[in-house]
Amino acid sequence: MSIQSNLNTIKSSLPEHVTLVAVSKTKPVPDLMEAYNAGQRIFGENKIQEMVDKYEEMPKDIQWHMIGHVQSNKVKFMAPFVSLIHGVDSLKLLEQINKHALKNNRTIDCLLQIYIAEEESKFGLDEKELNELLSSPEFKEMKNIRILGLMGMATFTEDQNQIKKEFTLLKSIFDSIKELKAENCDLKTISMGMSGDYKLAIECGSTMVRIGSSIFGGR
Repeated sequence: MSIQSNLNTIKSSLPEHVTLVAVSKTKPVPDLMEAYNAGQRIFGENKIQEMVDKYEEMPKDIQWHMIGHVQSNKVKFMAPFVSLIHGVDSLKLLEQINKHALKNNRTIDCLLQIYIAEEESKFGLDEKELNELLSSPEFKEMKNIRILGLMGMATFTEDQNQIKKEFTLLKSIFDSIKELKAENCDLKTISMGMSGDYKLAIECGSTMVRIGSSIFGGR
């Protein structure tokens, strides 16, 4: 199967309101260009340097999503062009993004990462930390970021009931904050679901799925 046919198959299965992020980390530019030529414009990378290199080499109408864990000291490298940062898990990181967005005369869109899995290795805020962040005076002062919603990663397991429980939790947390009125919030995105579980994620309310291996093949 070609990248183009994989992409077309997945796109035809997605509801209108769901955005597809093609997870292109570790994949070479010719593979990304095959997806680009098939109409894909949103690519997700998990390493900032790799994303910068691809950005410089590829067409400029691409939206680059940073889907990996972000180190504060690397924000400046992607601030000129990144379209959406999925994994924002602290006020400190948000402050860095806001600072570098201001330097580049931009507003950078972000998702707050919520810890929904039962694995210790996952990053994210819990519900209490989320509410503290959103109600903090520092957050309200940030003019160069915009929070579009939440992102979460389910436990890596075959247990569909557990995954469903975690996705449902993320949706309920989103529902609890979506009425929040703040100048730097436009809460409409729930980024959850990857190659193995995106159909279940959509059933649970996802509006953005991150799919890599089902498009580009295994690592």
